Amino acid sequence: MAKSVLVIEDEQNVAAFIKQGLSEAGYDVFLAYEGRSGIELLGQKQIDLVILDVILPGMDGKAVARTIRGLGYQNLPIIMLTALGTTENLVQGLDSGADDYLAKPFKFKELLARIRALSRRNGSKVLPDQKLSVYDLELNSDAKTVKRAGEEIKLTATEFRLLEFMLKNKNKVLSRIDILENVWDINFNLGTNVVDVYVNYLRNKIDKNHTNKVIETVIGMGYVIKG
Repeated sequence: MAKSVLVIEDEQNVAAFIKQGLSEAGYDVFLAYEGRSGIELLGQKQIDLVILDVILPGMDGKAVARTIRGLGYQNLPIIMLTALGTTENLVQGLDSGADDYLAKPFKFKELLARIRALSRRNGSKVLPDQKLSVYDLELNSDAKTVKRAGEEIKLTATEFRLLEFMLKNKNKVLSRIDILENVWDINFNLGTNVVDVYVNYLRNKIDKNHTNKVIETVIGMGYVIKG
């Protein structure tokens, strides 16, 4: 479970609200009001989870998330906050390196639920060198690599989790709700088409120029990997 949380939020009243709630829930909380000072704090403190606003002075939240990942914090959970709740903004936030996305205004208990979900995910262990495969596609859960016909395919963290979940449930038709709950651990607004967006991302990377298509659509039901 995350014990130490870094909040990067330029609205001081929002930052204070989050800090008070998390402190009362037993977390150690560090505040930064802009991106660069948050990145500096990350190097000075032992941080278990980051709560990051998208709209920040100077360096925006997406740039901060990319910088954090670029510095080697690949497994550090990041929750992105924003008043912009469209599918496009959601996808951009996740693609920049965030693990979860929470639209403002939000209920504090929902933020706590997201933190608990990410802490469980981050603390889960996989067997060393665990490999999942179908046709000539191979996913290595330990090395976090994906190959097709021996050629490595670069996936974002979200794309990797989606493919891993579908491969673990091979031959099972997965609804959009199944995918939302298991890949992101939490229900997004079901009006969003984020699942379809990410399935299309995956298809473009793993199925393009291959005769055998890994991901199949089951009309009106969801998606399946057969094999």
